[in-house]
Amino acid sequence: MTNNNKTSQGSNQIWKFGDAINTDDILPGKYAPLMVGEENYHKYTFAHLRPEFAETVQPGDVLVGGWNWGLGSSREYAPSALKKLGVAGIIAKSFARIHFRNLINLGIPAIAGPEIVDFFQDHDPISFDPINGHVTVANTDYRLPPLGAFAEEILKAGSLMEHFRQHNRFPGE
Repeated sequence: MTNNNKTSQGSNQIWKFGDAINTDDILPGKYAPLMVGEENYHKYTFAHLRPEFAETVQPGDVLVGGWNWGLGSSREYAPSALKKLGVAGIIAKSFARIHFRNLINLGIPAIAGPEIVDFFQDHDPISFDPINGHVTVANTDYRLPPLGAFAEEILKAGSLMEHFRQHNRFPGE
């Protein structure tokens, strides 16, 4: 595996959020790349909800959310900021459709798992293997819902564009 879909090895942690986290919560519009620069926009991820996030998140950490994660606009720079920070994936009860596709296309696993999310707590240690459908949180093992072949192909390549570069086609073609 490449990029953000590397299996985290237990030294990583969960960042837990609630329901209806929108793209402006993830990256407020005033910090868009055109406003603060391509080299800086990720430094403002969750600036209004969790000001410490961008400076303390570690590559391989996993975000956990409630219902309707990523609602709002279809701005790709919100998931792009998560990728730049090395977020390994997101497990939420449900996702806004466009945001879900943006995450997958950028190579960030997005897993809808409503039955397990409530068991996870902020800063719990996590080992995350979305391709094999496995997560261990606070020494408890859980099975993840399957990704689907299309998403799995993209994530194994690292992103949709990387898949195209490697195979000269898009998944499913």
